Amino acid sequence: MLLIAQLQYMIQPPPGMLRRLIPLAAGLVAAADATAAPVRKIQRERRKSLRYKALGVGPSTPLWNELANAVVANLGPRGDKAKLARLLGISRQRLHLFLVAKTAQPDAERTLQLLVWLQARQRGVAPG
Repeated sequence: MLLIAQLQYMIQPPPGMLRRLIPLAAGLVAAADATAAPVRKIQRERRKSLRYKALGVGPSTPLWNELANAVVANLGPRGDKAKLARLLGISRQRLHLFLVAKTAQPDAERTLQLLVWLQARQRGVAPG
């Protein structure tokens, strides 16, 4: 009989005891919200960082670095860089950023055009 009374007490606590638990529960909810907000932000940033992100120029792009070095090595006399830039449809300054400064990368189509230009140049064919 004592066990049944204890179970009823646990299932349906008296109203006075509930009033004492409300501040504790409110504090726990506030603490949970405070810790959950930064975690949600980190998870959002992690999901965003993995989507639609191209590799940056640098040591993580060894193939691009080799292509840029090969193109620069195959640029001949004065005016070749300007001709190549015209062929790619970009400015000379932008081509400089791609090949020499290596602070930018071209899109896929221009990269393929650079590969074709390099192959034609190495075969001795005048590209463009």
